[in-house]
Amino acid sequence: MGEALESSNGIPTQLTTEADWHENCLTGDDVDLGVLPIPKHSRGDGGSFITGAVSVTKDPVSGRGNLSYNRMLVLDKNILGFNVNEWRDVGTFMKSRPDPEAPFPVALAMGLDPAIMIAAGVRTPVDELLIAGAIRNEGIKVCNGKTVDIDIPAHSEIVIEGHIRPAERAPEGPLAEFHGYHGEMWDSPTLEVSAISFRNDPIYQTIIPGWYEHIYIGNILPREPLLRKHIRHIDPNADVIIPPYGNGFMAVIQIDRDNPGTPKNLAMAAMSAHINIRNVVVVDRDVNMHESSEVLWAITNRVQWERDVFQIGEAQGHEMDPTADKRGISTKVGIDATYKRERREYGERVAYPSIDLSSLLKG
Repeated sequence: MGEALESSNGIPTQLTTEADWHENCLTGDDVDLGVLPIPKHSRGDGGSFITGAVSVTKDPVSGRGNLSYNRMLVLDKNILGFNVNEWRDVGTFMKSRPDPEAPFPVALAMGLDPAIMIAAGVRTPVDELLIAGAIRNEGIKVCNGKTVDIDIPAHSEIVIEGHIRPAERAPEGPLAEFHGYHGEMWDSPTLEVSAISFRNDPIYQTIIPGWYEHIYIGNILPREPLLRKHIRHIDPNADVIIPPYGNGFMAVIQIDRDNPGTPKNLAMAAMSAHINIRNVVVVDRDVNMHESSEVLWAITNRVQWERDVFQIGEAQGHEMDPTADKRGISTKVGIDATYKRERREYGERVAYPSIDLSSLLKG
């Protein structure tokens, strides 16, 4: 999937005048978010949150479309609290206008092709719908909104249209978040809903926040292929994963170590590849990077902390990182957990051959 996520390989959308979500439409006084089964996911949540919608917006300067995930708290029948990360495109688009406080159009699409949901998590300079087209190997059909001038996936189950009001803010949160805590209360812009459209018998899709589904869709599937390509500019044979137990803040790189400086270079490359990545562990081929116990073994048996760990302070990270400040400024850490034969020769790891029990249990 790595090639499909490349911005240069995007496939243009197909504009249509018909959409599945045209079957029913509520506007004006009929707008009521209560018609949707928006859940309160966990006991610590501050209310009912939309978590499975993809926010569809457009750059008012260039006209480029954008997809993103934003948590949204139901505040009233037609009002949502709309959480905006400082470094995401939605926030940049709003700030780039002559009047950054003016209402900003947005559409929330739910019940989508998985290709669109994966693409929405990709950080790219092009419209993520083009990336979704590359994943699907055909252009995504889109239809203009009923109350906003935005191209929306035509095969959505449900579409909510409206305008973000940057000048009108409200407390929003807490919500179970990808880091495993209930996220803090934020002073977020509000979103005034102008239309709710849906197909007959629509499927309402949610993402269980703070659990593996959340982590895979938002952190692993859209980012791991691009991270792999990024580090292979330094070492063509290196491999990398974003393990689910790291909540998207961690990467594990596996290499054939041939130079004492390579692990550090690779760790720094991973940190710069995506803003979320804060902790990077580099291991050898004899360590199964998919097994957390193996990674911990390498850290325990191959790391001298004063020599093999480095820090990069005051780096930009994610605002919801529980170790960072409110702007996401944090310290990033690289750990060289490779075998340093030049220090002390211990030979190879103890290993026993695997046994296929099925061959012994026949008959």
